[in-house]
Amino acid sequence: MNHLYKNKNLHILFSVTLMAIMGVSSIVPSLPSMMKDFGIPTSSIGLVFTIFTLPGIIFSPLAGIFADRIGRKKILVPALILFGVAGAACYFAPDYKWLLTLRLIQGVGAAAIGVINLTIIGDLFTGQDRINAMGLNAGVLSIGTALFPAIGGILAQINWHVPFLLAITALPLAWVVAYRLDNPEPSSSSAFKKYMGEALNGMKNKQVLGLFAISLLTFIILYGPIITYLPILLHSRFEASPLMIGFVISSASFVTAIAASQLGKLASFISQPRMIALSTFAYAAAMIFIPESSSALWCIIPVCFFGLGQGLNIPNSMSMLTEIAPMEHRAIFMSMNGMVLRAGQTIAPLLMGLVYSGFGLKAVFYAGVVVAAITLAITIITLHGFEANKEHTAL
Repeated sequence: MNHLYKNKNLHILFSVTLMAIMGVSSIVPSLPSMMKDFGIPTSSIGLVFTIFTLPGIIFSPLAGIFADRIGRKKILVPALILFGVAGAACYFAPDYKWLLTLRLIQGVGAAAIGVINLTIIGDLFTGQDRINAMGLNAGVLSIGTALFPAIGGILAQINWHVPFLLAITALPLAWVVAYRLDNPEPSSSSAFKKYMGEALNGMKNKQVLGLFAISLLTFIILYGPIITYLPILLHSRFEASPLMIGFVISSASFVTAIAASQLGKLASFISQPRMIALSTFAYAAAMIFIPESSSALWCIIPVCFFGLGQGLNIPNSMSMLTEIAPMEHRAIFMSMNGMVLRAGQTIAPLLMGLVYSGFGLKAVFYAGVVVAAITLAITIITLHGFEANKEHTAL
């Protein structure tokens, strides 16, 4: 595992991972101030996330297809540039309509970033190294998820627009990816029709479909109760400042980073499907206890349970999907997962907005318990036998 810490390519991909989450995590503490400034009702604030993730439903599969056919870098570099320019332009948005328009454009760039970085990790590593690399990447993602709300909270104290300027860091990163990343590129010699037919047939695998469903449901929990409505709960019930909101949400990520960084060790005695199953219990515990917390600080404990679930779930799901997908189709597998993931991000604020409007704030979190239970059922039904199949393939 020590050799992974020194891998230059992995360090670059970690930076790409941080870009993939910046577009959401850094602006979460700005939500209450944004609502007040633009006069946005609580049930509609989730649009600032929905409009950002919506392009991923269309552009993630396209990014994957082109990344398989013409190369990973040729898609990733322009995506980073678009993300950086449109994201920084959000700072100058004069009203909510302009902000949503720029977020939509930024979301087109973001659609490719989070998909292709995981694809390249799958290209670069195999076996235990892949599990470890995915775990380390999830740890970096979690550290970013912890730091960006805190940084965003500090910047939002100046003005809620300021966190959007962080996106400009994607521009120098685009240069680094173009000229410093040394990654293998897939062969695209087969006809496009044959490529698509083989890829779609591969995705009919029960385990692949199960992993897609798990991604969808995981991000409904993340972007519904946690990202959109936890800041609302903290502000409305406890009058938490943007800085406190960022601090509470960040606490989950430290636990995620610890759990994800230990995946290599955990995988030696707990199967990857079982770790995903355990994550659903952590999600449910978080959803039950967050609305019962007596103060903003007490929210940290259940939020950390959510963080544990993320550490056990996401890197294992990504590792398993790259394990199943052959290199020549890996980008489209990951991009289809990205499309499903983006669908979860897009649906969640709208779905939980309906729950909030009909039943109140507590019901949003109890709806998260239901989603966690469905995730557990899908994990048990679809991922049973993954380890046995992997061993059979290795033989």
